[in-house]
Amino acid sequence: MILPIYGYGHKVLRKKAEAITKDYPDLDKLIANMYETMYEATGVGLAAPQIGKSIRIFVIDTEQTMEDDDVGTGINQVFINPQKIEEGGKLWLYDEGCLSIPEVRGDVERPAQIRLTWYDENFDKHDEVFLGINARVIQHEYDHLEGILFTDLLKPLRRRLVKRKLEKIRTGKIEAEYRMLFAGK
Repeated sequence: MILPIYGYGHKVLRKKAEAITKDYPDLDKLIANMYETMYEATGVGLAAPQIGKSIRIFVIDTEQTMEDDDVGTGINQVFINPQKIEEGGKLWLYDEGCLSIPEVRGDVERPAQIRLTWYDENFDKHDEVFLGINARVIQHEYDHLEGILFTDLLKPLRRRLVKRKLEKIRTGKIEAEYRMLFAGK
């Protein structure tokens, strides 16, 4: 089932999400709905706060963004109760966007790698280092679980330039290409 994506301004996007246990009600259904919602909105990642749930889970699929010569380097993964162990590598800029903040993009500087522990959909524990675009998408989605939005990481001038657009999103005065819930409506 395709779920509505919560737009900028909803309080759930600013809360630190809570860990869940393997007996979380209808977890398989939630994961399937998150993937379906992400794909419908043409996203590469979706965190539970973006669908109104303040729990520590996100899904990503960077495989769909890989060029022909990079096929097999992307990841399609569920991350439950992720914990950032360390970030490292060279900082690099990338033009990020977010399904909760349509029509707004901006350069965000992030480290090139992240080490994470998490549980998969079967509650098997993992510990891995991710690089490049995979690391970036994980960092972006992880930030959602911490109540951080990519717009918080923009340079001050860019933040001022997008302020009006953010207010339009908050009040629902925009048209998105997917189902959304706006804070001001």
